[in-house]
Amino acid sequence: MTTTSTTYRDITAEQNETNPYARLVNGQTIVEIPSYTLECGETLYNFPVAYKTWGRLNDDRDNVLLICHALTGSSDVSDWWGPLLGTNKTFDPSRFFVVCINFLGSPYGSCSPVTIDPATGKPYGPSFPLVTVKDDIGIHKLILDSLNIASIACVIGGSMGGMIAMEYSTTYNNTNYVKSVVALATAARASAWCISWNETQRQCIFSDPFYDEGNYYETNNKPDSGLSAARMAALLTYRSRNSFETRFGRKLPFKTQTEESVKEAVRYPKTKDEENWLMHNEGLKNSGAVSSNSSSAKPQTYFTAQSYLRYQGNKFVNRFDANCYISISRKLDTHDITRNRVDPNKVTEDPLPHVLAQLSQPHLIIGIESDGLFTFGEQQLLGDKIPNSTLKKLDSPEGHDAFLLEFEVIDEYCREFLQLSLPEYYDDSGKVDVFENWEEFVKSLDNGGNSVFGEAETNITNW
Repeated sequence: MTTTSTTYRDITAEQNETNPYARLVNGQTIVEIPSYTLECGETLYNFPVAYKTWGRLNDDRDNVLLICHALTGSSDVSDWWGPLLGTNKTFDPSRFFVVCINFLGSPYGSCSPVTIDPATGKPYGPSFPLVTVKDDIGIHKLILDSLNIASIACVIGGSMGGMIAMEYSTTYNNTNYVKSVVALATAARASAWCISWNETQRQCIFSDPFYDEGNYYETNNKPDSGLSAARMAALLTYRSRNSFETRFGRKLPFKTQTEESVKEAVRYPKTKDEENWLMHNEGLKNSGAVSSNSSSAKPQTYFTAQSYLRYQGNKFVNRFDANCYISISRKLDTHDITRNRVDPNKVTEDPLPHVLAQLSQPHLIIGIESDGLFTFGEQQLLGDKIPNSTLKKLDSPEGHDAFLLEFEVIDEYCREFLQLSLPEYYDDSGKVDVFENWEEFVKSLDNGGNSVFGEAETNITNW
């Protein structure tokens, strides 16, 4: 497959000026795409796409590892899959040209609701059109062509990134453009369970009085409470019940405030009715309701698990946008690799097994036994139906987030698969010298003190 090399205008500085979320991602490049017609039929004009690379392209222009990030991730692989990036690791920049492209709808640099619409001079907001995983594949191709890439050695992604990886499997099936695929903790299509959780999270945002149908950018108020609640709901799907029980149980929060700050923060009740009101509304944002624990005889109603969820919710609203969250969750709902590939009027049974059986590339499928969001059964379906596939199981109690936590095992599985499927890149005579300036490479792994990492935290109690 040939490529058409196009140089797009670098607008990194401009986007960092107008998009505060893009500034959180260190070292990425943002370019302007003149136009692209989306699957929904609408066309975006002069819009940004962000990406980041490590390593160098070889002479054959085919030593490419394309990394696809998860729902609230960014183009900075070192920020969320850092332990897999480096010499003799899965993402080895001495062997591969590692590329990660920020998908549409994300606030971290690519076109999204927070992007300025050139037609109005204001953020797209709720008028941002529906974007799909298929659109991301098309946008990726434009960026990859601009980088003069001839083909991809492997597409790797987890969770929503795994959905993009599976879309690559079908889009470039029976071609030489994509040689192999690694998909972790994902699915070939969004399940009813997944769609239902996405709807629950959107309703959290919709119920915030400051949401204002998505038209909140010109006000001093954002739907932080709704977005925070959406994040809390999501976190319950990212971990397993046993993970929460082991770490939290019915433990009480540690008291870290000084006596003076406690006096300022706590509203002490003056009557029994007010004490009951405070206890009932404890945790309600902007209400001033803070539990005073004035009566030691009353049962405890505030636990460490609640403290953790509130902390994560509060942290999330500082690094993400509510309209973007809605846009991405709707994109996730639309994901189905059989869409537009099977005539629904001509099939009498589920078309997915048939589509999977046609895939030709080598696949590594990694599932998590304790995953309650993308169940291991969904990974088994991929492993059973894709002819040239290897299924691996992560025996982790951490639930869905294990794909962002169990680095050592994942690195082992992926390196073993890549060495078996792509032996030509493991001939040391063909290694690419990327270390002429080692300090510059190390600096590229530094996020400058900023992190948008939030899909998982290695130490769940480090808060």
